[in-house]
Amino acid sequence: MTFTAADVPDQSGRTILVTGANTGLGFEAAKVLAARGARVLLGCRDKGKAEAAMRAISGAAPGADLAFLPLDQADLASVRRAAELAGREPRLDVLLNNAGVMTPPLMRTADGFELQFGVNHLGTFALTSLLLPKLAEAPAARVVVTSSVAHKRGRIDWDDLNAEHGYRRGDSYCQSKLANLLFLFELDRRLRAAGAPVMAVGCHPGVAMTELMRHVPGPVRALMPLIGLFFNSPAAGSWPALQAATSPEAKSGDYFGPQGMREMRGPSGPAKRTLRSEDPEDARRLWEVSVAMTGVDLRLPAAT
Repeated sequence: MTFTAADVPDQSGRTILVTGANTGLGFEAAKVLAARGARVLLGCRDKGKAEAAMRAISGAAPGADLAFLPLDQADLASVRRAAELAGREPRLDVLLNNAGVMTPPLMRTADGFELQFGVNHLGTFALTSLLLPKLAEAPAARVVVTSSVAHKRGRIDWDDLNAEHGYRRGDSYCQSKLANLLFLFELDRRLRAAGAPVMAVGCHPGVAMTELMRHVPGPVRALMPLIGLFFNSPAAGSWPALQAATSPEAKSGDYFGPQGMREMRGPSGPAKRTLRSEDPEDARRLWEVSVAMTGVDLRLPAAT
């Protein structure tokens, strides 16, 4: 069975944090969730852009319950502050990790990490770990981790995670997306082992024409209006995230993505992942490396 925005059930009474919610897939997901009655926290770097997004969402969903949450995943201090603010909410039911960057020139986070690994994986790892205790307070809470079909080309360069010895922007992006799925695999394993009342669910948007594409080469950007006719709109690209966040049939460890054109477009459903993305030793090793790099560690207590 496939899933679209029309299948999102009523979200009244739930609070959902969507990272990178001011544009693209995050904006589209936030709009649908707000229209279904959720309180939506927009985790964004730029207050002005977040407020513009909230005005647009309110225009489409009058009475929407929205709030701006300052969050820059390229700065672990900002991640910690955002987790503290989100922790003050009466409840938190879903953390939808959507924020990311794709194929920029070599850049570094505030903490000195290569930007793609730092934002796409380490920022997600830290925010999730910091918010798990809050999520565990809610019934049937979920963490959503967004990966990509690009994970299939990913390799973890254990000897140069921080691009100190060389940088290929496409390889680094694929590595970060493989890291997302290894994180999902290990997070799901740890949550189940702890008996924690939180699900970990993954998704990928296929190929969608969003601002994430702003660093692709100029010739490709010029063709994007034509290319976009064959792939997902931002709204359709958000369907896997919405399925992961809200589907009553979803189970911890599931992974969703588009069902058409080799997982590049169409309604959402079960997605394919590589054996490498479910390697238990690599997943354990990445978790330990991530703890060392971020200084964030967490062991969930068992459910009471």
